[in-house]
Parts: sequence; structure tokens; C-alpha cells
Amino acid sequence: MMTIKALIFDLDDTLWPVAPVIQQAEASLHAWIAQQLPALASTYSIDALRERRQALVKTDARFSYDLWALRHTLLKQVFAEHDASPDLADQAMQVFAHARNQVTFFADVMPALGVLKDSYQLGSISNGFADIEAIGLGEHFSVSLAAHTFGCAKPDPRIFLAMLEHLQLAPSEVMYLGDDLRLDVAGAQQVGMRATWVNRRGITLAETEHADVQPDFIVKDLQELLRELNLSVR
Repeated sequence: MMTIKALIFDLDDTLWPVAPVIQQAEASLHAWIAQQLPALASTYSIDALRERRQALVKTDARFSYDLWALRHTLLKQVFAEHDASPDLADQAMQVFAHARNQVTFFADVMPALGVLKDSYQLGSISNGFADIEAIGLGEHFSVSLAAHTFGCAKPDPRIFLAMLEHLQLAPSEVMYLGDDLRLDVAGAQQVGMRATWVNRRGITLAETEHADVQPDFIVKDLQELLRELNLSVR
């Protein structure tokens, strides 16, 4: 690992558990809708909105990588159905985004990042739309790419290649770390990056749907990563 100069992270389920974040954000959004348009909230439960969203994603290729546009478009549609101002959809997205950024880091993350940033360039590539600055990672990450603003999602090689361009480093000098074997590990390896599987669930490769993917390294958390890199939290 000694040639590695940059560590690039996935976000959701690598640095924090995402399911409770989305659950809370959708609950906050629905409560806000109930205040603004009670009839809409009565018509569409959280589950019903999710089903509409899953149907909508099939109608435009953009929605496969731009999750912000997907949610925003759905909200504009359902507000229009209830003769509400389109501006309400913008406000609703701000409510959702604020709650989406209320993440709880895994306990190992912030202490480890505090150490790693002294030895490596740090950054992120994410298919989600968490706000790095709002979450508090801005001081640690020098570059962050998000699918919804970049224009494609992992495992598309273009987003990994763009990161290399930002870093001005060779692929072999960059390690990508994430929880998803297909999106993160295979995605990074296809452009020549090294890839670490952050296996927080403690499962074996054989237990996954992508047992053919071979990570360069496997760690259970970022504390184990520090040990592999011969670093420690001071």
C-alpha cells in the first residue's frame, strides 16, 4: 500500500448507515407535506410515494443516476395533481435534503479520517446526494464527486476517471473504499485503481451476489484500515 497517495471513499453504508437516514428524511418530508397539503399526504403514504418513484425511474435514463431530479420530478407531479404551486416542490426538496444530511457516522469514521488526512489526499465518489459540507466532511475531503451533478453513476468508469483527473494521480496511486462489491470495488478496479471492500457486515465473498469480484484489500472498518496502513489514532 505504500505507493498509495489518495484514498477515495464511498459515503452511504461506508461512512454511515444510510437506511435510517432515508427513513427519517422521508418521514420528515411526509410530515411537512401533511402540514402544507393534508389531502396529498392522505392520498400518498410514504410507501405510495416510493412506489410512484420506482415507476418514474423507468421513464428517463437520467433518473438512474440523478436521484435529486427523480425525487424533485415526482414531487412536482403529485403537487400538480393537487393544484399546488410548483414552488412547493422546491421547498419540499429542501426539507428532504436537510434531513438527508443528518447522518450518524460509524464510530470509527471521524477519528480515522482525522489521521488519514495527514498522510493522504482524501475524497469521495457517491451515487447519493449527501452534502459533504453540511455533513461536516468538507475539512477532510479535498475533492468529492456526486453522480447527480457529474452526469453518471458508479460503476460507470467515467466518474472514476474524472476523479483521477482531479487528483492528477496515476490509477495505481489511488485506493477506492466502499461497501458495494459491484459499484465500488469492481467499478474502481476497472480503471486501474486499487479497491478496498469495507465489509462492515462481516460476511464472506461467497455470501455475496458478486463472489467473482476480488478486492485488493478487505477491512471491517476504518480502524482496521489504519492498522493496515501502519497508522493509529493519536
